[in-house]
Amino acid sequence: MKKIILVCLLLMFGVVELSKAQIIWDSTTLNNTNITSSITLTNNKRYILKGFVYVKEPAILTIQPGTVIYGDKTTTGTLIIERGAKLIADGTVSNPIIFTSRIPAGQRGPGDWGGIILLGRAKINTVSGADTAAIEGLPPSVSPAYYGGQNDDDNSGIIRYVRIEFPGINLTGTSGNEINGLTMGGVGRGTIIEYVQVSYCGDDAFEWFGGTVNGRYLIAYKSVDDDFDQDNGFRGKLQFLLGVRDSNIADISGSHGYEVDNNANNPFNYNTPRTQAIASNATIVGPKRDTNTVVNPNFKRSMHLRRNMLSSFYNSIYMGYPDAILFDGIGVGNACLGDTIQIRNCVFAGCPGGFKKTTDAGANFDPTTWINTPSFQNTVYTLNSQVQLTNPYGYENNANFLPLSGSPMLSGASFSNPNLSDPFFTQVSYRGAFGSVNWTAGWANFDPQNYNISVKKISSTVPEKFILNQNYPNPFNPTTKISFSIPKQGVVVLKVYDITGKEVSTLINDNLQIGTYEYEFNASSLASGIYFYKLSTAEFTETKKMLLVK
Repeated sequence: MKKIILVCLLLMFGVVELSKAQIIWDSTTLNNTNITSSITLTNNKRYILKGFVYVKEPAILTIQPGTVIYGDKTTTGTLIIERGAKLIADGTVSNPIIFTSRIPAGQRGPGDWGGIILLGRAKINTVSGADTAAIEGLPPSVSPAYYGGQNDDDNSGIIRYVRIEFPGINLTGTSGNEINGLTMGGVGRGTIIEYVQVSYCGDDAFEWFGGTVNGRYLIAYKSVDDDFDQDNGFRGKLQFLLGVRDSNIADISGSHGYEVDNNANNPFNYNTPRTQAIASNATIVGPKRDTNTVVNPNFKRSMHLRRNMLSSFYNSIYMGYPDAILFDGIGVGNACLGDTIQIRNCVFAGCPGGFKKTTDAGANFDPTTWINTPSFQNTVYTLNSQVQLTNPYGYENNANFLPLSGSPMLSGASFSNPNLSDPFFTQVSYRGAFGSVNWTAGWANFDPQNYNISVKKISSTVPEKFILNQNYPNPFNPTTKISFSIPKQGVVVLKVYDITGKEVSTLINDNLQIGTYEYEFNASSLASGIYFYKLSTAEFTETKKMLLVK
């Protein structure tokens, strides 16, 4: 009776809107299953990924822009796209697709769920010489998944404008055999991988096991192990990569920006195809803010090049690691001297240990002399500050990786090398991942531990004025949507108060771009009653009522 009276009173005063269905939670579609026919995940639902979900040939899993998938910690939710199947996760800058943790804000961490495993039929390199192998990371209690083949043009789908947060876990009990954030096994160059951020991964953010898939605009943020790991004959092209580390988070196996291998049969790992990726325009920000910063002792170097790999690196920035590079093994040393491994137009800063080699890398190979070969046009700085980036160690507090005005990073790139002649590469004048445009804006998130995933941008059209809309549905139980429009970029604060005026929740406190936004407010922890929500900017303030009826 009290609920009915309260609703009637609010209807009389015009503060109740009865409309539109609430968000639907789906815990069955991605629940420890085999997907054998094509399906679409829609952005009006929230999906829970439980157990090991296999997408089988010829099924296509399509995910709409703005869709959110929560990985389950208890069952180690993991999504596996098998050979011949496809994942079409094609988000947008204003509506990225998000895979994240189910754990509440402030309690999330690396390894909250499994990750995404994308498999294809491109050529790979194995110890035995076989063209097919079981992908690493899956425990013996589940079905193995295989990758590799003979089709370098294979197409496993699209992953674009996608965030993968808090994945990566060891379920095998064997070091070096873990699920990564985004694992790519034998993925062909017909696949599109761009604008992907992997944050707080319990192992490697990105790992390529063979294949030829290209990638650009990739972010590895605060991973435990390596940012970008290449193995087993990976031959793709990479451009515009950002790696950022936390000084306290590192792996016992040794953490790096790049770790590059051929295969595990050391030192007799000359099987083909050899790992021979080409990477340009990376900004790899290590854990050492300055040379005196104390970091986790498991941090090693910006690059570990080993096991007869043949990858090459151009126009990039490597800063803030204990060591710059370790050249590991005679195959690597000889390939550097033979010019089949190239490092050109790169900058190394704030890496006090410098350039090192293992004892078996060859007596004739001196890594420091080689890096400083004048024609290679590499630059070595003592301090990170000499790179002159805006705020590379800002992390969740307004991190900015763009060069300052006058920074030497704004010039010095070169694309005259034949390895960079492929039209995949965008020819730019700057070194590192950024020039004057911040390509992370609008879709990336550098505070996934604390943000509330419920806010999303629903329009980039410039509004005529500030608007705070009435929530819907109203009354609600327990979720409702609050939408608002802002014609100017700036800090936006959205708070909820109870009927006494006491603040009960801060929903948004962030710098938002121009556009229209929608916030899904979950009041499951609150009691029934009248609440007020208030939108504040530097130029606008408005408050509206809403009714929670349980």
